Amino acid sequence: MRIPSVFGAVVLALLASTGQAGAQAAKAARVAAAGSEIPETKPELVGFSAERLARLDSSMKALVDSKKLAGMVTVLARHGKVVEEKTYGYADVAGQKPMQKDTIVRIYSMTKPITGIAMMMLYEEGKWKPSDPIARYIPEFRDLKVYTGVDKDGNPSLDKPGHAPTMGELMSHTAGFTYGFFGSTPVDKLYLEADLLNAPNLQEFINRVAKLPLLYQPGEGWVYSVSVDIQGYLVEKLSGKPFAEFLRERIFSPLGMKDTGFYVPAEKLNRVASIYQGDANPGANPMPKDPGISQPPGLPSGGGGLYSTARDYLRFAQMVLNGGELNGVRLVAPSTIELMRTNHVSDEVKKARKFGIGLYQMQPGLGFGFDFAILEEPLKLGSTAGTGTFLWDGVAGTWFWIDPTNDVVFVGIIQRWLMTPGAPDVENLSRALTYQALVNPAK
Repeated sequence: MRIPSVFGAVVLALLASTGQAGAQAAKAARVAAAGSEIPETKPELVGFSAERLARLDSSMKALVDSKKLAGMVTVLARHGKVVEEKTYGYADVAGQKPMQKDTIVRIYSMTKPITGIAMMMLYEEGKWKPSDPIARYIPEFRDLKVYTGVDKDGNPSLDKPGHAPTMGELMSHTAGFTYGFFGSTPVDKLYLEADLLNAPNLQEFINRVAKLPLLYQPGEGWVYSVSVDIQGYLVEKLSGKPFAEFLRERIFSPLGMKDTGFYVPAEKLNRVASIYQGDANPGANPMPKDPGISQPPGLPSGGGGLYSTARDYLRFAQMVLNGGELNGVRLVAPSTIELMRTNHVSDEVKKARKFGIGLYQMQPGLGFGFDFAILEEPLKLGSTAGTGTFLWDGVAGTWFWIDPTNDVVFVGIIQRWLMTPGAPDVENLSRALTYQALVNPAK
């Protein structure tokens, strides 16, 4: 017997609503699972020697005890389980406020890989390709020129780029942009004068960048740059959502990163660590906190604007190590992570050995993918990390690495300005001390 059309419509509507409710419940369950704590394990169960791992603990403690650092949080994970999580010293010296596992810090450039994941989510949706010219999505960049030197009057000479800078070059700091802070060229001076990161919003930021020359021909250099802030603008434009909202809805909430964002709510301000420019002696004065710390910024910086905690960043890094998934919540496919952690810097640029920043000087054995540096041949670089380890850090001393060979994640949190004399190389020290304790990597 044929079901009357009205009755059939009601049945179909009920089935649809039931299906939607089920899908929503399943999604809620996945999100709840992703937000659960990452389990702990004993070092020996995952190949570490507890006795040798104590060297890591004592060395990190010594840096704090000697007042080189005010405080620190470290967390080490293997096979998706926390092996060791430690806190040292103070989040604020004058107030004698201890550093806690949930202390909130400014992670600065550790924002970049998060922005990169957002870009790759849009890549998976077919919104862009690495070979696309950036100007396809940012028309303001159609007439970018390249700095070629200075004329007889000392003014910058400009020429057309050999090719339009591409999205892939944008993702790997090889498009020709710079920051201004770390160089002394006439182009760096122009960047500083433009005051890019103090633009009132992302669109004005783009407008200012569009008036500046590229520092070098696209693809022919590697210069740390505002490229990831440009990516933040692209996330907003390609998704149709405000950049901060996209990160919150598509990354932070699904992963259970409850303390990560571009501002710190007033009720959490007591958990924010002070940033120091030098040694943490009893009379050390911290840098002033951002007066707008509890307000959403007009320009959310994809290159360095986020606050977070060691625990939150571990969740992000573990998701990346897992191939784009954490506890049943998948953000991207494993192949997409592979694209991000594959070198995209030419051999010519690496052989030149004149490009880099801080600990990362582009050279054979070290590469750069999409918003991650890569230890392609760590032994040649004097490191015992696993082949293909990828990583980055922040100017206030936060750092992390992800080792797919040994299935290891490490996150370190300090708040000392790294561009000041006497700042210890805590990242490389922590790496060496971690791997000397991994005595049974096959376990």
